Amino acid sequence: MSQKLSTFVRAIAEKLHVIVITLSVFLVVTSPWIIIGRRLRSNASIWDNLHVYVGLIAAVFGLLFLIKNVLNSHWRQFFPWLSLDFSQCVDEIKQLKHGKLPSSGGKGIFSVVEGIGLVLMALVSITGIVWFMTQGSSDALVWRKYHILFAQGFVGFLAIHIVFAMFHIIDMVRNS
Repeated sequence: MSQKLSTFVRAIAEKLHVIVITLSVFLVVTSPWIIIGRRLRSNASIWDNLHVYVGLIAAVFGLLFLIKNVLNSHWRQFFPWLSLDFSQCVDEIKQLKHGKLPSSGGKGIFSVVEGIGLVLMALVSITGIVWFMTQGSSDALVWRKYHILFAQGFVGFLAIHIVFAMFHIIDMVRNS
């Protein structure tokens, strides 16, 4: 890989979180304005077209973000239950009783919720891509249903993620 391409890939990788959040917020905010069923209509609105094509771009970046976050054993941070490591989560749940907020990072509550968000984002991405690929077929409406279901879950995750980010900021202010 050439030096310029390698530098470009590293720069994108460092900004994936911001790119994915920005595209996701755009898609969530504009989704009530879209009307897409079995296929994108030939006279589709600008919002329908933007949702489909920005969504496809977001799906690619979302899947890249998932891959980036699970490489090099980082999957252990977001999915500690896969290695049966519940210790930090249990400790943080016990600490909640004493008014102590969970810590960011590690294998605790915040990381587990972020892992759930990564899975939901991947499911929204995959179902959106498959829905696009099956346009016009009877299967398209099934994939639309799954896409909407996972998108609703992802919106719930985004709300929880925002609350956790605020807790993280509170924790940083307390400890400084």
